[in-house]
Amino acid sequence: MSVRVEALGNVLTVTLDRPEVHNAIDPVSHRQLLEAWTRLRDDESLGVGLLTGAGTRAFCAGIDLHHLDEFYFESRPGERRDRWVREPGIGGLTRNFDPGKPVIAAIDGYCLGLGLELALACDIRLATPSAVFGLPEVRWGIIPGQGGTQRLSRAVPSNIALEMILTGLPISASRARDVGLVNRVIPRPRLLPEARRLAERIAALPPRAVRRAREAVRRGLEMPLADALRLEQDLADPLRTEGVGRAAHATLCRRRRA
Repeated sequence: MSVRVEALGNVLTVTLDRPEVHNAIDPVSHRQLLEAWTRLRDDESLGVGLLTGAGTRAFCAGIDLHHLDEFYFESRPGERRDRWVREPGIGGLTRNFDPGKPVIAAIDGYCLGLGLELALACDIRLATPSAVFGLPEVRWGIIPGQGGTQRLSRAVPSNIALEMILTGLPISASRARDVGLVNRVIPRPRLLPEARRLAERIAALPPRAVRRAREAVRRGLEMPLADALRLEQDLADPLRTEGVGRAAHATLCRRRRA
């Protein structure tokens, strides 16, 4: 298998398992990733996804260049454009697919090209000190085409994103933390245990609240503030009036009176 998938409790761990090619994505691993994210979306017993890479050299170094034609050149431009509008992006998460649940990226080693685009499509990113982040596409005469130009400029200040995209030069894990690209930098032996603890903590919370909070943030980023505030209320109000929300409110009131 190019991708290992393991459900432990309510966390689905997805591991890119092609360390001999720095976990580069080929058509087989693309299909297996999409299957994994579909499972996360559809299985109500699963609350959080965790994406990582096998080995210590790379999280994912991008598209497997030996299979580039299969991704981009086997159909005519008009057909490709229609397909990109409809079908999930490479790796599943990069375009036209949302599992509706949080996904955490645990990153060690190279995180380049499509690898960074996959990490950017996740909700939370943790990294080791040896992680390296970059979008080198302009150095090959192309641009990041699986969400890199759009998500990086939303994840970090636009001038930082432009420097990375226009030069194609990578940045270190410490720099990525400083600009907000990753949440935390964690020693390698603790990366997966801490990522799993975080995933389990989120998955243990009321799932509808977690999913709606995530939806409010993600959709709200694409809207003017006034529209985003209305969206927030539309998502928040049903939770307040449901049984779980009322029970939580009653508990808070008792604590205040105590």
